[in-house]
Amino acid sequence: METESEPYVRLATLRQLHKVVAELTGAGSLADTLQNVADGVVSGLGYELACVNLVRSDGDLVVAAFAGSSAAEALMTGRVGPRASWERRLSMGEAWGDLRFIPHTEGWVLIEDDVPQWHTEGPEPRFDDEWHPRDRLYAPMHGSGGNRELLGVISVDRPRNGRRPGPWGQEALQMYASQAGIAISNARLRANMQRALVRLEREQQALRASEESFRQAFEYAPSGMAIAEMGGDQHGRLLRTNDALCRLLGRPASVLRRYSFADLVHPEDVGTLLRTSAEGGRAEIRLGRRDSSYVWVSLRNSVVADTADGPRFLLTHVEDIEDRKRHELALAHRASHDALTGLPNSAELRSRLSAKLCDRPQAPQGRPAGEGAYDYEYEGAYDFDYDHDADTEAIFNTEGYAFGQAGHPYDHHVHITVPEGGAEDGTKGLAVLFCDLDGFKSINDRFGHQAGDEVLIEVARRLTTGVREGDTVARLGGDEFVVLADGLGIADAEDLAVRLRNAIVLPIRAGGRAVRVGASFGIGWASCGMTVDEVLTSADERMYKEKRSRSKVHRRAG
Repeated sequence: METESEPYVRLATLRQLHKVVAELTGAGSLADTLQNVADGVVSGLGYELACVNLVRSDGDLVVAAFAGSSAAEALMTGRVGPRASWERRLSMGEAWGDLRFIPHTEGWVLIEDDVPQWHTEGPEPRFDDEWHPRDRLYAPMHGSGGNRELLGVISVDRPRNGRRPGPWGQEALQMYASQAGIAISNARLRANMQRALVRLEREQQALRASEESFRQAFEYAPSGMAIAEMGGDQHGRLLRTNDALCRLLGRPASVLRRYSFADLVHPEDVGTLLRTSAEGGRAEIRLGRRDSSYVWVSLRNSVVADTADGPRFLLTHVEDIEDRKRHELALAHRASHDALTGLPNSAELRSRLSAKLCDRPQAPQGRPAGEGAYDYEYEGAYDFDYDHDADTEAIFNTEGYAFGQAGHPYDHHVHITVPEGGAEDGTKGLAVLFCDLDGFKSINDRFGHQAGDEVLIEVARRLTTGVREGDTVARLGGDEFVVLADGLGIADAEDLAVRLRNAIVLPIRAGGRAVRVGASFGIGWASCGMTVDEVLTSADERMYKEKRSRSKVHRRAG
């Protein structure tokens, strides 16, 4: 079971990983890129030592960069290991996805081989997952494209926490190695393009040869390339595209010449594209494909000229980053959502609620901000066979999970206030429904945790089915859930609590039998000027007040 702090640790790790990946793309030369790769492992991934072994033209691997120890760097840099010895290492030990881990129990045979290595001494491990001084972990780097050419290997040592990386750490290192391979490929590509551009400028007498060199670098580049008009009425119109860009966008070159990138960009990314400078500008945007889908790309601009005094054009390098974006979104979702139910977790709930509130209270007349909480409960739960799917659909449609979106920027903040107490006067507010399941512990005790998990998953489904699109259903932990529903009056919130309670109390198939749980609801109201803790505590107290007021027999389940 995840601890409450793990989502925050994951978010912090993800931010640090994004930072070091961004630094990879910002390097200029190949040497700077290789050193950034080694430095990023030490600064962003939690290892004390990192070594980058680069494949040479003859196939052998040379130590090109080192981070974490100046003594090791002086001893290791420039030393070469045969390709055959490296292939042996990458076939030993345990495969962790694309990573290769060789425990000390197997790696002792490599101590005397001809691959450059640096050993650190330390005490023997006390735990099964503790890092041994002679453990080895390698992360191969491959080029982009279908052939997955081996570009080099990152070797790491001495995790700062003293333990072998778990699934989260393995995935982070694997993703970093993938981005390092792309950065190295791009550094080589940029070096080739820069050499071609220098030749075009300096070799006025050999213009034809220089143009052919540029053409080949442009046409056969593994990433997309485009040349566009610069200035005038046709600014940005595509003049020339290479095969890689045509394949990426699913459009022939003749069709692409009718467009500019502004015509192809996703509507939400137009502002990002317009803010990208011509010389040295970079942007991550979505471009439209022929099948109406969108692909995430990274644009990098340069300004080129036919001759010293001739017209200038915009040279754009277009890199496919769809896989990286998908990984980022998946990692972000895992860090902010409950692994069992798929609902937003406590950290994400607090983030969404905080985005709705400001520090300036604006209470309605006659009622201080923060007051007002209403509760509902379900009394009674019994065992019997029941077709719960049909009855659940009779109350709610089953459209699947519908999570509310959070974090939208507000151009003009709308103050959240508490509806007036007493009669329904049309005032709307942000209702916070705190739900605690009654009798859930008895299901865990009688039928096991697997049955309890099935109950929680089904309760989560029923709650999300019963709210509007844009509302938030989150799991705080255990059998506690919270619903955020904006734009409700007092009667609306009361009606919502009743409908959600009625959906939850229907029988649930768990562990091969029909079981039932009750539900207690406390309705609180969020208001600007309140903290997130104050809002949640208000609804929580109302829920527990109602729960304590009822006898134990009315809250059993099974």
